[in-house]
Amino acid sequence: MSGRTRLALCAAAATLMASCSLLPLVSPASWILQVVLMLAVQSGVGAVARRIPLARPLTVAAQALATLMLLTLVFARAHAFAGLVPGPEAFRHLAELLRAGADDVGRYATPAPQTDGIRLMLVAGVLVIGLIVDALAVTFRSAAPAGLPLLAVYSVAAGLSDGGTGWWWFLVAAAGYLMLLLAEGRDRLSQWGRVFAGAPREGVRETGGATAPVRTGRRIGALALGIALVAPLALPAMGGGLLGGAGNGVGPGSGDGGTISAVNPLVSLRDNLNVDQDHTVITLRTDTSDTSNLYLRIVSLDDFDGTTWKPSQRHIVSVPDRLPAPLGLDGGVKRTEITTTISASTSYAQDWLPMPYPPTAVRVKGSWRYEPVGMTLVGDHRQTTRGLTYEVKSLQVRPTAEQLAKAPEPPAALRREYTKVPRSLPADVASTARRVTRGAANNYERAVELQDWFALEGGFRYDTQVEAGSGPQAVSRFLEDKRGFCVHFSFAMAAMARTLGIPARVAVGFAPGAAQGDGTVAVGLKDAHAWPELYFEGVGWTRFEPTPTRGTTPSYTQPETPGTSLPEQSAPSQDASTAPSAAPSVDQSCPPEVRKLQECGGPSAQAVPVEGGGGPRWHALLGWTLGGLLVVALPLSPLLWRRRMRSVRLGAHGRGEADAGSHILAVWQELGDTAWDFGILPDDSRTPRKAAARIVRLGRLDEVAATSAHRLADAVEQVLYAPRPRPVAGLAEDVRRVTAGLRDTASRRTRLRAALAPRSAVRVVWAASARWNAFRSRAAARVAGARAALRGSSGRRDPGDGAEASG
Repeated sequence: MSGRTRLALCAAAATLMASCSLLPLVSPASWILQVVLMLAVQSGVGAVARRIPLARPLTVAAQALATLMLLTLVFARAHAFAGLVPGPEAFRHLAELLRAGADDVGRYATPAPQTDGIRLMLVAGVLVIGLIVDALAVTFRSAAPAGLPLLAVYSVAAGLSDGGTGWWWFLVAAAGYLMLLLAEGRDRLSQWGRVFAGAPREGVRETGGATAPVRTGRRIGALALGIALVAPLALPAMGGGLLGGAGNGVGPGSGDGGTISAVNPLVSLRDNLNVDQDHTVITLRTDTSDTSNLYLRIVSLDDFDGTTWKPSQRHIVSVPDRLPAPLGLDGGVKRTEITTTISASTSYAQDWLPMPYPPTAVRVKGSWRYEPVGMTLVGDHRQTTRGLTYEVKSLQVRPTAEQLAKAPEPPAALRREYTKVPRSLPADVASTARRVTRGAANNYERAVELQDWFALEGGFRYDTQVEAGSGPQAVSRFLEDKRGFCVHFSFAMAAMARTLGIPARVAVGFAPGAAQGDGTVAVGLKDAHAWPELYFEGVGWTRFEPTPTRGTTPSYTQPETPGTSLPEQSAPSQDASTAPSAAPSVDQSCPPEVRKLQECGGPSAQAVPVEGGGGPRWHALLGWTLGGLLVVALPLSPLLWRRRMRSVRLGAHGRGEADAGSHILAVWQELGDTAWDFGILPDDSRTPRKAAARIVRLGRLDEVAATSAHRLADAVEQVLYAPRPRPVAGLAEDVRRVTAGLRDTASRRTRLRAALAPRSAVRVVWAASARWNAFRSRAAARVAGARAALRGSSGRRDPGDGAEASG
């Protein structure tokens, strides 16, 4: 294997090793298989172009063209000519995919689903990096700067991963770069690496054996990687280095992506409820006549540690134009989309945006980010609600008791995640829940029993002067004292529901405010509220109200009036017509965090790769790639063959006399073919001197080019007639000067034909014809010999046979 081939393989391997740091960003990671195949084709095109050889810019251009065709084949095959050659439609389709990918990157948190847009961004990005690395390290023979694009790949992965990418990915990427450096500059490593290599052993040359530059470079690389991984541990300002923890994530002030830190929004809720004089903090106007269920939800609390509830650390993304449909809601549940305009007072500064649940679209000014699991908006760059006016479209979901009672079991992953209770939770919490719900037939009946026990039957009193409580015994003390406010009731019901196997969480926000004479609704500080949300498959997260004298009791938890158990199917209401008519697709309704918990419904092709039909198989991809390269290579084959022959003929041919003579004759043949390409037909009947004079005359060469042509003719005559021809230096430069002279005097059309369709390329056909004729002659000779041998063997007879016959 040549050194340049080894360097090309190392460049491709270094690109792949650095690209492995992108694997945690997308799930599944099958896109890397496409990258491997396409990067191999890209490197192979570069190797062939350098073998011809093409000029360095042309080599890079050939690789870029092959890369574009590969991307067209995989991502825009239906919009391209012959499925491979891109046109305006293909470029437009690729641009649309890139825009969709950019939106998906902003919409999803890591690991994001492998949408077509994200896959195109990943594959195209890695191929571009691979092209740059190959051009720098192999084509231009400068491997050191190739570390910059490799570092860019790792930096992107580290920036988008949760808390930074793992130290092992840095190790893999760094090892690939060091491998590339070793392949490109062993001798340079040996010059500054002898300190680490030690003295050479006796009898072992310094350039081989144990102290070879390869071993020296490995030692240097291992030491450098060790310093990079371990040194930050000793620096107090760097927080543990690559081997340390990932940190706590990014808070709400992050610009692109990040996470919501686990900040408890209940700190000021009790103070708001105990203010001496209530004052309005939010004013809203809505297009629905029923505002009794218009709760303004701020955030959901789903992390229960036995002491309190708090929001989990969640990923935040850009706010989409249309928010995803709520998790678990199917098309059989009646719902109405309403529009609410909300205005916050200048005295109300909240990091979260109060909204009716579930929201479907938000129009808000400022810097806000979206948390997909809780369907909440959180301020970015210190953005708050102070003095803000915004519009929210939301759904009023109206399930029936029968739908909730017949709800199927939730997905196992969701149930496992939202029914977790700590071991420190006192046993009497679960035993009380079982006692209260004894006799209930399903989770809906159990939830209603818990709600009614807290609000009606259990003897509880609403009291805002009670301390919120802390420690594992807080829920037990509340169940014993039976005094508290919304925090106690919602926390206790959610915890007890979890012990019964019902997925539960707590929502924080505002209860419905007071209607005003001008048609608006005023929400004050005393309307601050917390309530439990329980999950029912087919309906989604459903509000319950266990706090007595607060809020409104949901209609689906009250005794039903005959004839209202199910919506009328034959004549849907006008409100229902605005609701989605079918179950939402995964792309709309299932955020990646929930998808990771396997809580989604039926996946759609937009969000999940289709097994067996999402794209061409590897052998089809390879066939299309080879076919496309063949289509491109055929028109360029005369050009490529001439460049290859010119390189061989004008190259060095050794130092001996025989090699010198071969070199001179090859250079002379190159001169004749070059003249032929420019329209001067060869004439083998002339002597070299007369042939050179003819080229000078017909090509209208200047004095410098004419001198070079005659100098070549003199050298050829020396080879043909002199007993011992002597080597002549500079003949290749003479041919280049004659070529430049012919190009200067030729027309543009002649120059283009000489470059793209050289006449002398017909020698390939002649050579193939001569080889075919020679093959036929050898085959005919062998057949004739075989026949003669058969005839000879049949004509010979054993003498004993004749004697026996005569006897």
